[in-house]
Amino acid sequence: MGVLIDASILIEYERGRVALDQHLERHQKEDFFLSVVTASELLHGVYRASRPEIRAKRSAFVEAILERFPLLPVNLLTARSHARLWAELAAAGNMIGPHDLWLAATCIAHELTMVTQNIREFARVPGLVVESWAGTP
Repeated sequence: MGVLIDASILIEYERGRVALDQHLERHQKEDFFLSVVTASELLHGVYRASRPEIRAKRSAFVEAILERFPLLPVNLLTARSHARLWAELAAAGNMIGPHDLWLAATCIAHELTMVTQNIREFARVPGLVVESWAGTP
């Protein structure tokens, strides 16, 4: 099984609160991915920076992350998973955020584990395997 890394993990890594390399080594037999949704979230943080020096630092971090991990696109398989989850969660009155819904759909479509700091949100998705990498392993 592979792993989809959420932006929350990468932000915590940037802040020095997640030992990303230790977790990656611990899961070395697995493949690691980012979603294009996560790429957009990270890039959004770059563009929101109020000062040029912060923007430059964030940009360097994000570009290094985007080089390090392969990106999974939104394809028809993911769209089908998204539509099903959206309908199920809405019917149950248990919706999650729109970006998180795409990430969950990507995980389910590709049989990936979601690694996130946002356990509470993703735990509401039936069939989604969720893991937190809070702190050090």
